[in-house]
Amino acid sequence: MSEETIDGTNGCSKVRTGTQNEAALLALMEKTGYNMVQENGQRKFGGPPPGWEGPPPPRGCEVFVGKIPRDMYEDELVPVFERAGKIYEFRLMMEFSGENRGYAFVMYTTKEEAQLAIRILNNYEIRPGKFIGVCVSLDNCRLFIGAIPKEKKKEEILDEMKKVTEGVVDVIVYPSATDKTKNRGFAFVEYESHRAAAMARRKLIPGTFQLWGHTIQVDWADPEKEVDEETMQRVKVLYVRNLMISTTEETIKAEFNKFKPGSVERVKKLRDYAFVHFFNREDAVAAMSVMNGKCIDGASIEVTLAKPVNKENTWRQHLNGQISPNSENLIVFANKEESHPKILGKPPALPARLNGQHSPSPPEIERCTYPFFPGTKLTPISMYSLKSNHFNSAVMHLDYYCNKNNWAPPEYYLYSTTSQDGKVLLVYKIIIPAIANGSQSYFMPDKLCTTLEDAKELAAQFTLLHLECKGQYSSGWSHRSIQQIFYQKPLTCWLKRPTY
Repeated sequence: MSEETIDGTNGCSKVRTGTQNEAALLALMEKTGYNMVQENGQRKFGGPPPGWEGPPPPRGCEVFVGKIPRDMYEDELVPVFERAGKIYEFRLMMEFSGENRGYAFVMYTTKEEAQLAIRILNNYEIRPGKFIGVCVSLDNCRLFIGAIPKEKKKEEILDEMKKVTEGVVDVIVYPSATDKTKNRGFAFVEYESHRAAAMARRKLIPGTFQLWGHTIQVDWADPEKEVDEETMQRVKVLYVRNLMISTTEETIKAEFNKFKPGSVERVKKLRDYAFVHFFNREDAVAAMSVMNGKCIDGASIEVTLAKPVNKENTWRQHLNGQISPNSENLIVFANKEESHPKILGKPPALPARLNGQHSPSPPEIERCTYPFFPGTKLTPISMYSLKSNHFNSAVMHLDYYCNKNNWAPPEYYLYSTTSQDGKVLLVYKIIIPAIANGSQSYFMPDKLCTTLEDAKELAAQFTLLHLECKGQYSSGWSHRSIQQIFYQKPLTCWLKRPTY
């Protein structure tokens, strides 16, 4: 512990010695009954707290705290975070010098307490002019494994991963959209803890590790975003995956209507997944129980409740690049679909639907904003030096993809017509010079839009889809919830405008 630290309680700035600092921490331990131990660059307060029985709190109970003053310690921090609820464990990251590293993790006993901490303590002024940031923290226990032989079954992959790594709980394998007897060339491996996943990643990450004679690709899976239970209780849309590509929306609607005729409002499908909208939640829940595992056109389907998105907050996130919690009464079900998970590098998304038609829907990116202080040093950078997950539109993804393949930029040609009611309708034709002499000279969607932006995005998304179908573009995705990628992308402006 450092010889001198600053005691900033109540805004004071008096020097306190290392002995005084230790005394303050001992007083905190005596007052609360919690133990404190320092190991591996972090100091743990609690975990478990006194009198705790049973397993640790579930996922979603921990928050991340950033921008902590380096000379602030548990005796000041714990009382602040106790305002939100009972602390299970407080982990403060420490330097060798005895100062903290500016961030910590606080685990509460319930998810509700963690959410309350985010609401009341994010941007909290912990000292005069010093504001902390608080957001949800999810221990990632899942790895993405790419370049797996497509003929391997789930059981084979599970057995092999258990042989080469420890703590494997399960593997998630998705069947190919075109051949249900094969996998998609990747899998997600679930471990018993974050530590087990981290140790497995460390062992597999060098790139020289092989499974079945193949050099595999390894990365962290993107954690699924949590949707609060109250919001999920209002969901009346089902997410259906593992459909045959040839299965139509009409067939899906007919199958889901069998248990109660007229209960399905509409169906939106793309490739081998769909969203089934019901008039009533009770019918949706009943249909989920009945239809999960059933066969449609020879394919065994998986059915779950779709995750909703907050219309206002998600659109604000889209504009401001920040994460916003779901609101209570502004839920909208945008018609978004599944994408294929990435191999590595997060290339562009595949289409969702735009009012029943193809619409651009890039992957949801977990974002946050940071204050831009005067005097901050800025470095010029090319967009092409970034990774594809920095882009949030199909147009940017297509441009980025062409550049990465050393192709000339895509060329956009605008056309228009007039609808029967006198509206000007727009569509773009895209030519990619590098492949214009190949099997397809141009790409043009079969739907018209009422705005220039929608028309351009739709054309870019249409092009990306067809490049993938022709094998010239790999849709590889990072393993976040496939459903979520398309179901949680903001389409606020598009929902109000029809295509023709």
